[in-house]
Amino acid sequence: MVKIATVSLGCPKNTVDSEVMLGILSKEGYVITTEPKQADVIIINTCGFIESAKKESIDTIIEFSRYKAENCQVLIVTGCLVQRYKEELLQEIPEIDGIIGTGEYEKIIHCIQTNLKGDKFVATDNLQFLYDDLTPRMLSTPKYTAYLKIAEGCDNHCTYCIIPALRGKYRSRSIESIVAEGKKLVDNGVKEIILVAQDTTVYGLDLYGKLMLPTLLKKLHDIEGLKWIRILYCYPTYMTDEIIETINKLPKVCNYIDMPIQHGDNEILKKMGRRETKEQLLLLIEKIRKRIPDVVIRTSIIVGFPGETEEHFNNLLRFVEEIKLDRLGVFTYSREEGTAAAKLPNQISERVKKLRQHRLMKVQKRISHTINKEKIGKVFEIIIEGFDNGYIIGRTYGDAPQIDGRVIVPVKDNNKLPGDFIKVLITNCNEYDLIGEIVNESSQ
Repeated sequence: MVKIATVSLGCPKNTVDSEVMLGILSKEGYVITTEPKQADVIIINTCGFIESAKKESIDTIIEFSRYKAENCQVLIVTGCLVQRYKEELLQEIPEIDGIIGTGEYEKIIHCIQTNLKGDKFVATDNLQFLYDDLTPRMLSTPKYTAYLKIAEGCDNHCTYCIIPALRGKYRSRSIESIVAEGKKLVDNGVKEIILVAQDTTVYGLDLYGKLMLPTLLKKLHDIEGLKWIRILYCYPTYMTDEIIETINKLPKVCNYIDMPIQHGDNEILKKMGRRETKEQLLLLIEKIRKRIPDVVIRTSIIVGFPGETEEHFNNLLRFVEEIKLDRLGVFTYSREEGTAAAKLPNQISERVKKLRQHRLMKVQKRISHTINKEKIGKVFEIIIEGFDNGYIIGRTYGDAPQIDGRVIVPVKDNNKLPGDFIKVLITNCNEYDLIGEIVNESSQ
């Protein structure tokens, strides 16, 4: 029997794509292994969003191509990087046998069969594929949490972003399909569903002619056995009053909003192709906090965008100081060919970008520590993720897996399991993590 090993790089949306391929392969009888040395076929699902992601993808392809001298017969590369650079990759890395783009994942079986016969296989033309609840899927996340992709593609066309060219136009899955998949996940032990798309707040507009995220949340909320619903990638443009109120009213929907805003200077925001001004963002954040008092807001910021002067950057610093968000990721601008921003004058040096990233993260580190200190003395329900030398490691509703902070709880006699929920009194903290003690032994 043919053994398959996979490597998934990039964002949670890519993780779902990899899980779809794993599901298709498993259903057809292929054996999935976590040991590349034992694999007949290695599949690398790549990211090509920014320069650092491209480098990681290429380094990984080169690393795993070495297995072709051992047991591996076929090396397949999929995802965003090959959607952009299929010709270059085939020319520069001849060990690659198959290439599958972002809309061709259902062809993975045909690709392997073709490659095992000794022929190359390339499929990157289709950008319309959209998996549904009937598509096989094998989770790679811990059994208690899963990403659920509600749409594919993007229509925002921010000037720095290549995603619309790689993923196609925005297209929503039907509510029925998403809810059916949600029920399957919960039936298999999932307690936390994390909704992902390139833009989750615009969900349904293309399919139903109106924004349908609130309706979708209500339908998912009705799934018996589901504990948490978390929403990522909420663009501010369609963060409506109805969405805010729905998040606030539904107990299973975490009061956690991941909302990329990218900058805090109006001139730079305009050059980025963003639709909101700094003033509109401030009002929106104020509204969210007023209507969801215990909300945790995460955002991402880009520094070093073309033409960003010291004045622009100082405006950004003041903006971050003013909004004092719970979570903030800072990225340096990546000049991506094929984007409008790549052609702009006054590109910023890498040295200046890194310095600005460091300065902004220093500000956010102080803000994060202050916010964490305010949690001391409060009780939070956490989901247990694992154990480490006498400590429980978990997350609150305000922490998305792998990108946010942790809750660290010392424990002597432990009868808990990953995926259990416990209540914890916060007793201390550092800049990003909380430290606490169990106050309620009953697992939910």
